[in-house]
Amino acid sequence: MGTVALILTIIQIITSVFLIVVVLFQSGKRSGLSGAIAGAADAFLSKNKAKTWDARLARMTKWVAALFIVLTIALNLIPAA
Repeated sequence: MGTVALILTIIQIITSVFLIVVVLFQSGKRSGLSGAIAGAADAFLSKNKAKTWDARLARMTKWVAALFIVLTIALNLIPAA
């Protein structure tokens, strides 16, 4: 395994662990009974949704997943020695 492949593999492992952590920190889309009762309040108060912790985690998930896909493709394009 070449040096570049080794470095990309280590970065991919770190990225995969970070992706797992980010996904696990997100709250579920269904909040149970409290989500059904507070549905109207959520619609009223959703104008600041882009600044919440869940929105940041969702945005971070998209970027880390894209990085993981790019690393996977790059590792498959590197010729095996």
